[in-house]
Amino acid sequence: MNTDKAYLFGLIIGGGVFGNAEDYLRIRLPYKQWGSYKANPHRASEISRDIMEVLSPLFRSVYSLNISYETPPSGIWYVICEGDLSELITDLQSYNIQCDGDLRNNVSISEIVKSLVDDNLKRRFIAGLADTIGSTNPNHRRFTNEVQILSFELKGFNFSFVCELCRLLYSINCLPDQILWNHPNFHCTNNPYYRQWNKGFKLRVQIDQYEKFGAVAFKTKAMALKENRSLQQQTHDAIPCPEREIRATRTCVHPAENDNRLPNCIRGGHYLHNRHVCAVLGCEHAPYNEIKTLLDKAENLIMPFPILYKDNIENIEATISTEKLLSKRIYRVENYTVRSLYDKYLDHTILMFGNGIDNGYPVSEIIQGIAFIIADEKELNGKRTKGGYKELIEKYILSDANLSVEIRIPDLLTPLVIVGNKRGVLVGANNPQVYKSLISIDPDNEYKLCVRSITEQDLSNEE
Repeated sequence: MNTDKAYLFGLIIGGGVFGNAEDYLRIRLPYKQWGSYKANPHRASEISRDIMEVLSPLFRSVYSLNISYETPPSGIWYVICEGDLSELITDLQSYNIQCDGDLRNNVSISEIVKSLVDDNLKRRFIAGLADTIGSTNPNHRRFTNEVQILSFELKGFNFSFVCELCRLLYSINCLPDQILWNHPNFHCTNNPYYRQWNKGFKLRVQIDQYEKFGAVAFKTKAMALKENRSLQQQTHDAIPCPEREIRATRTCVHPAENDNRLPNCIRGGHYLHNRHVCAVLGCEHAPYNEIKTLLDKAENLIMPFPILYKDNIENIEATISTEKLLSKRIYRVENYTVRSLYDKYLDHTILMFGNGIDNGYPVSEIIQGIAFIIADEKELNGKRTKGGYKELIEKYILSDANLSVEIRIPDLLTPLVIVGNKRGVLVGANNPQVYKSLISIDPDNEYKLCVRSITEQDLSNEE
């Protein structure tokens, strides 16, 4: 192993796609709008220069390969490797890398990491990954521009690869900020009927950290990191995972938790926080004590129904009719003024329409649902209100104090239904005492939380 090979291996593993006969290799650079000739012709020109001035000499000197590139309108670049690939394939196979298809989908970098015997080799390997899958889009930030992020982005279900990369970053003191796992508990936290959850992984590192310990070879990436860093007013230090506070919020139980594409160790589990996954995977940096604390109060953090599901009324009613537990409910139909419900919210009412002191429907979700119901089409961006939902509610109350919505209250604590303006909303109930009975711990992993489906008997027993 040397620094040139380390870089090329990172590049190929990050974006390499081998043909079926192992005689064709192209490297996908998924830059999208960031690298689009149409969106930014100057940057696209710089990317082409990086390919020819950085990659071309390396491939030629190390493996006697010539390269060219393609630039489809999508902004995704393809580096085409031409020549005898046998030496490259032999080298990769010596590290247990199978040169077939899209490498990121199934590859393990554990054997390569063993050969990265110093920080310089590690940095070069990581630079190859960063030049392919490291996104420098300035929208990758923690809440505001003040904390800018480099995001390593991967498709598929290769959880072990993400863990290996995270450990590698840790080994050079480049502490990751967060991992967004490719799992429904992170990509669709509110709505179990949302099916497009397979959005891939994002391993995020603060730019301040990456500038100290990481590397890139493309000048375009280096310039983008510098530009993003200039949006910050100060330098931010990363905190090791075991020392960071865990803030977990309620998430819905999604049927895709049992998706066959998920690895066995993950499949069938419900995850309360991104570092909960790390604990289940056995990462040495996982905050195990804090995860145990979360598991002890998991009934307050799970929802076997939608937390908040917004759609047109036809789809809402179709969902209710196809769900056995929901379709059997008897609903009491009431009309409430928006003002009266908003006053409850302002008075810090927590739950409504429950049958006990610790259960009922969160008024904050009810108000968000009402904002969707009453909004004009031009005030919506898809199913989200443009701007703050509280400001929208207040505007409508001022114009019509008697404005009302229909609320359908079920006989058991299944989702509440809000109706109006040809739209509908489902709001799930907080019900920790019932939800606690749904929870179990996997016998083979003390950190893996399992949640069974709720039944009518579970809800009837509380009556």
